[in-house]
Amino acid sequence: MLYLVILTCVLALSSANPCGGSHGELLLSLNKNLLRSLENQEGLPNPSVHLALRLSDYHNLAKESQHLNKLKSSLHNDLQSSLSNSHSVVGLLALYALALKSSCYDLNTITFTVGEKSETLLTHLKKQMEQEKEHIAFSQRPLTNYYQYSLGVLALCVSGIRVNNHVTNKLIKAVEHQHFKHGDTESIDTYAMAGMALQCVKDSGSHVQNAAELDTAVSNIKAKLLAARRADGHIGNEFSTGLAVQALLAMGSEVSMCAPSMEAMRTAANSNTYSNPMAVSQILPALHLKSYLTLRTKDCLNEDDTLVLDPVSPVVVLPSEISVPVTVEVVMSSGTAALYSVDVAKGSFLLEALTLLKEKNVGFTFEVESSLWGPFLSAVNGEQARQRDRRYWSLSSDGTALSQGVGDFKVETPQSITIKNTSY
Repeated sequence: MLYLVILTCVLALSSANPCGGSHGELLLSLNKNLLRSLENQEGLPNPSVHLALRLSDYHNLAKESQHLNKLKSSLHNDLQSSLSNSHSVVGLLALYALALKSSCYDLNTITFTVGEKSETLLTHLKKQMEQEKEHIAFSQRPLTNYYQYSLGVLALCVSGIRVNNHVTNKLIKAVEHQHFKHGDTESIDTYAMAGMALQCVKDSGSHVQNAAELDTAVSNIKAKLLAARRADGHIGNEFSTGLAVQALLAMGSEVSMCAPSMEAMRTAANSNTYSNPMAVSQILPALHLKSYLTLRTKDCLNEDDTLVLDPVSPVVVLPSEISVPVTVEVVMSSGTAALYSVDVAKGSFLLEALTLLKEKNVGFTFEVESSLWGPFLSAVNGEQARQRDRRYWSLSSDGTALSQGVGDFKVETPQSITIKNTSY
């Protein structure tokens, strides 16, 4: 009898909070790691990091305010330059808008001047979305990609701007025709972002045309995300799971449906998988059972302000005495290939291995550009792989695509790396 009582209590607790348990320490640790990353941030301030900090339940309002000011200066100036040069920056512009929204900032006071005309951030975002839509009309794809396109729809919708039906329809059709691919692989990140964007449009009630198609698209995205869930709970891979869970929650999935993926993220976080601040910024809202759609109703009132960073003791990392061989195959757009090899200290990042290889003067060269995820390859052996040419350098290890970039992937065992100029 006592056993039945205990069992009943356990089941009641688990059904009331399927993803529950004592996970406050992990959330607090991730929050502190993300906050500390602001001190070591290289390049432009990251609006995605700001978003995650603002969607958290724990805050250090002074540091968040400092970061907001950096966004309004450094990132703003970079976007101003891009807009003045007619570059397509819809994704970054959208993230900037969402970051400002997360701090309850009046978006109507943020302007950019192109030529001699000054217009608000949201006006420029609407214009960029129109350009993206027109490009889809005659080329079947955006100027940038559908991930950025989805971000644009989401940012406008969350900010209370009615999204043009023609803009939304292009996203609906892309879902219908399964156009969300990165090379030959379906992009779970894009499905997740599109899911949040279309759910926001659906909730706003502004999409009166083809409402049934909108419902179908949202349902298809939800099914696609659930079908992509692996045996270990991750959806797609470790680095797409955060956005996928955000999308499922935003689209009305029960928390219990997300429980395996939540647990997978916690396990990965406890194993220090998420060392990249961008990765943490996408899982933290999900672990708080929130999504970017939460911004629609955020009021910034009565917020916690107790998050304090502990002093950091200097850590001395001794170089490894163990060397591991790395073979690098470079496949150019023409299909020609070249093979190189280098020995690196165990635990080196792939970027360090490539740098050592370059220094050997064996004909291997490369260039990197910065992104919110860190450095990415832009040129190898003198050949570019640029977004405007619909090309990128795909990375794989022993035939398996890398889920991390050159600045995050660690060489722990002998590796056979392939760097291929790939179209999308």
